[in-house]
Amino acid sequence: MTSSPVSRVVYNGKRNSSPRSPANSSEIFTPAHEENVRFIYEAWQGVERDLRSQLSGSERGLVEEYVEKAPNPSLKTFKPIDLSDLRRRSAQDAKKS
Repeated sequence: MTSSPVSRVVYNGKRNSSPRSPANSSEIFTPAHEENVRFIYEAWQGVERDLRSQLSGSERGLVEEYVEKAPNPSLKTFKPIDLSDLRRRSAQDAKKS
């Protein structure tokens, strides 16, 4: 029995904070770190822009979603994790204890 793999978009594009604002005031970001964050952020913005263009129909084929041709059977029940929600829950649990 074969079934086509289900593709899901996990990243929602929303940010809770600026990529350059440290969560802990004792955390120091080097200029190289800042440059890396800026590069990744700008590259991701380009991907999102291309995806929006592709979805609106103005351009085709700029972004291609990767889908396994032969999915691993042991990952059949895998559910993506919302990392923001997990972090929020961990912070709430830490406050309770």
